[in-house]
Amino acid sequence: MAGDTFDNHGRGAASWSWPAIHPEGRKFALIAAALSAFCAFMAWETLAWPLAALTLGILAFFRDPRRVTPLGDKLVISPADGLITMIAQVPPPRELSLDDGSGAVGLGSEPVTRISIFMSVFDVHINRAPIAGTVRRVVYIPGRFLNADLDKASEENERQHILIDRGGGVQLGFTQIAGLVARRIVPFVKPGDMIAAGQRVGLIRFGSRVDVYLPADTDPQVVLGQRVLAGETVLAEIGRRVTIEGVNQ
Repeated sequence: MAGDTFDNHGRGAASWSWPAIHPEGRKFALIAAALSAFCAFMAWETLAWPLAALTLGILAFFRDPRRVTPLGDKLVISPADGLITMIAQVPPPRELSLDDGSGAVGLGSEPVTRISIFMSVFDVHINRAPIAGTVRRVVYIPGRFLNADLDKASEENERQHILIDRGGGVQLGFTQIAGLVARRIVPFVKPGDMIAAGQRVGLIRFGSRVDVYLPADTDPQVVLGQRVLAGETVLAEIGRRVTIEGVNQ
């Protein structure tokens, strides 16, 4: 059940269950299902079957499975399901780096490690908090809808920056980026909210990307080409420097 605690010695009881459908998607599924039923009633089978398939596709897209989040003050958890497509040293976005007078000084201007996670339309699109702490900033930026896999998408596409203050001088920022098909970023949190690692913080509709800006002196514990799960995969351990290699096979 939600909220249960598990450990690596067998504590807890795990079982498979159908994933829930997030309320944001239920209205779209209901519309598609109603249109499919109407077309079937009118014997318009050439329309009824594609609409039925669309209904199933919408339900799959907005699925919201439970996740078991590893606990640890220094762990950075993946905020998104998807593929690690870029790991690079870059300056943080100005919306996350500058002191805006909110009480959080921002990430500064020095380059940090950015991990980019590309979400296809087949991935779960519920985004989760990478660390526990206080939400200091939620900054929405309108923009273009380029392919989210392009590097320039982080500066030109519609996006939303979120800054979390863990305390002790540790802040972490991440950015939800709309993609070629995505047309809306839906936030679940606002500045001042206290959140737990792995907590649901928003979603992006229909294909997109999430960039995570790691704190200084922190190396990723994932490699390019690796698939990650929101709320479960450990991206990094704050303050730990490590070199990891992977084999494509």
